[in-house]
Amino acid sequence: MRLLQALLTVVLVVTPAAAHPPTQLNMGAAQGVADEIIDFRKRMVAAIAAKDVATLRVMYADSFQHTHTTAKVDGRDTRIVAALAGEPVIETAEARDLAVNVYAGGWAAVVTGMSPIKAMSDGKVYAVRWTQVFVREEPSWRLVASQATRSHEIK
Repeated sequence: MRLLQALLTVVLVVTPAAAHPPTQLNMGAAQGVADEIIDFRKRMVAAIAAKDVATLRVMYADSFQHTHTTAKVDGRDTRIVAALAGEPVIETAEARDLAVNVYAGGWAAVVTGMSPIKAMSDGKVYAVRWTQVFVREEPSWRLVASQATRSHEIK
């Protein structure tokens, strides 16, 4: 009975810890992941410019959701249609104040930035703060969520 308890302890306690070692990346590795995300964003812009729907459907997670500055929520296909139609989207807008934070040992990243975006409703350009969440799904990354908040008008 003691042997069984010892084996169960190893299986239930030690095995999960070994399967999920500490996920702290060193600065060099974290920068490497950040570079991958920046490259992914560039490839997404290129896919939108090329109207490559097949590539975009892979780049956006099946469960992708974007929350607009108006609180409207789009899924993956609606977001792809909007981007291909030339609507102002954070994916293609100039990114300022870009920050990439890496989590889960390099398996997830949160990107924040600010972009000047022309509103379709009134034609004015606003500073839009945004967040994008990426998850590594081998062999690449996928955009799983994004959110935008309109700030002030840029004159």
